[in-house]
Amino acid sequence: MGPGKADLLEAIRAQGSISAAGRAMGMSYRRAWLLVDTMNRCWQQPLVATAPGSAHGGGARLTEFGENILAHYRGLQAQLEHAATCPDHAALAQAIRAEPKPSQKA
Repeated sequence: MGPGKADLLEAIRAQGSISAAGRAMGMSYRRAWLLVDTMNRCWQQPLVATAPGSAHGGGARLTEFGENILAHYRGLQAQLEHAATCPDHAALAQAIRAEPKPSQKA
């Protein structure tokens, strides 16, 4: 799970289909479908449930498990954003160079 996959899950929730979510994010249906397939195979339960298109619609939705995983991921993301204000982060940021030194090997 990463920010792109989490964004895709949110887009599926909002759009109701993998293809519409992909379009909304500027990615192909194939790319969006492959990401969903990977997520569904990597977690203990599927994150996205799909129904084939037909006269009665079709589409995709987040499973209850998917909603929970997305909520936990976004919660972790929020906690990590606050970590940027801790003293350790400030010390590391102060100690790093803006650009690396030139290599000593010429």
